[in-house]
Amino acid sequence: MLSFTKRTLAKDVMSKTFLILNKNKILKDSIELMLRLNLQEIFVTRENKKIIGLITLKDVSTIKLNGYNENLTLENYMNTNIITIDEDESLSTCRDIMIKKNIGRLPVIKNGELIGIIREREIRNYFYMKLEEIGIKLNRIINSIHEAVAVIDDSGYVMIWNKNAEKLYNVKAEEIIGKKMRDFFPESLVEEVLDNKKPIENKYHTPRDNTYVVVSALPIFVENQFLGVVSTDRDITEVKKLSEKLEKATKRVEMLEKRYQEYNDNSFSNIVGKSNKMIKVMEIAKHVSKTQASILITGESGTGKEVFSRAIHDNSERKGLFVPVNCSAIPMELFESELFGYEAGAFTGASKKGKMGIFELANKGTVFLDEIGDMPLSMQVKLLRVLQEREVRRVGGEKSIKVDVRIISATNKNLSNMIETGKFREDLYYRLNVVEIELPPLRDRGLDIRLLIDYFLDTISESNNKKKLKMDKEVISILENYKWKGNIRELKNTIEHLIVLSKDSIITSDVIPRYIFEYSKNKKNINEFKTYDLNEVIKDIEIKTIKEVLQKTNNNKTKAAKILNIPRGTLYYKLELYNLK
Repeated sequence: MLSFTKRTLAKDVMSKTFLILNKNKILKDSIELMLRLNLQEIFVTRENKKIIGLITLKDVSTIKLNGYNENLTLENYMNTNIITIDEDESLSTCRDIMIKKNIGRLPVIKNGELIGIIREREIRNYFYMKLEEIGIKLNRIINSIHEAVAVIDDSGYVMIWNKNAEKLYNVKAEEIIGKKMRDFFPESLVEEVLDNKKPIENKYHTPRDNTYVVVSALPIFVENQFLGVVSTDRDITEVKKLSEKLEKATKRVEMLEKRYQEYNDNSFSNIVGKSNKMIKVMEIAKHVSKTQASILITGESGTGKEVFSRAIHDNSERKGLFVPVNCSAIPMELFESELFGYEAGAFTGASKKGKMGIFELANKGTVFLDEIGDMPLSMQVKLLRVLQEREVRRVGGEKSIKVDVRIISATNKNLSNMIETGKFREDLYYRLNVVEIELPPLRDRGLDIRLLIDYFLDTISESNNKKKLKMDKEVISILENYKWKGNIRELKNTIEHLIVLSKDSIITSDVIPRYIFEYSKNKKNINEFKTYDLNEVIKDIEIKTIKEVLQKTNNNKTKAAKILNIPRGTLYYKLELYNLK
């Protein structure tokens, strides 16, 4: 058990952002409020503020699927089986309860009232922060000790090479880390331990004349799984102490990684989108992420193909790196050396040490081949061979190197048409397209535009050292109705444009790019575009109906609500929602 999870209390980690509603609130209005606030749950209370029920986003999906009466209250649909915790409970206890009960949240109670909520996100972020903190401390510890320390993984690649190892062997860390130890020291004790998995302790050797050191090389196991070897060149009296420190530190990092993975099922949480199309696409992506299948992501430029591919990798169980490659940005003559690497002296200008290729770098991980349609035919043949044989050969090399790499590719081109014209290999296409995920353009994700606007307002304002700006409703309306040919990338650039040029705390239409403003103006005047989005149709009908009834009632809200057969509070909410003054 990690000690900091016992020392940390629920009140130190809990989120204070939550939604509490009375049991008599109308279900439909409550759901709309929850979605508008981008929250995952509603806590239901009595008049005395005591929590009596809960409705989650998952419950909402089930309720809508089964059909529901829009006029019924929260009390009719809430889940009354709620588990709560005290603010002074440890984070460790919170985590154990959530795993045992298979729940995604824990309300934190003080004196019978809700003061916060522990979600998977809070625990995951806390674990990630501690993991990063321990990694920094471990690096400083290793570089501050007086002996030479080296760590290699189970494939023989150097992971750690401290400053005293640099001095002792006259090899810089940047030269050897990520390379195989045997390429620099063919007869090292580390290689022997790597082969037989047995420790070698307190063995003398002379790396240089008149220099004598004692070497210990130890295999590293976590839960009976071999992870690699750690070697130390140091005073014999401290060998065991240093080995114990490194083993404990390694185990602690591995435990943190394991705990982090347990709470990393929501790797897609960074993808902004609540529209039906995006939810469906994410469900497919989450499902296939756990498999080894090659994935082809299609969609227009700017729809977020790399973001999706990274989420798929993060949600998978692959332990290696995620390495993105833009096929359209690599010169044809460098394609092979970039993907497969090269040996020393393979060609003019090559590094004397050779270079690891992208596939080696991503071993046990994921290679993301963006703009796959721009890959030359000569390279398509070699890529097909890698996918079939699961091995690469460096340029100028004679031996094949086994690689375990998952391929996620992406394109905004029609590969089927390219196959017919002989510009793309059909056999490679079927290798890459085991599962195809098509990302919808932003214009088909009307519900997501407002979410993305708010997200970019937050992130871009922060990166520009500005307080979060508000946006005039006219500006929001113009942005929501724009065509967005450049999709999310164009929207992000537009929001940055608005933030940078805005001089006040509210973004107004005078800073909107001219081409967007003119498009909105022409669209209003010509009115030639007809939408088939039911959400937009319903919105237009509601606005038109509310306006007509208010006109008939001389703007009397009470009479209008009776005619419309809705609560007066709902009418006020819709007036604000649709900016009807």
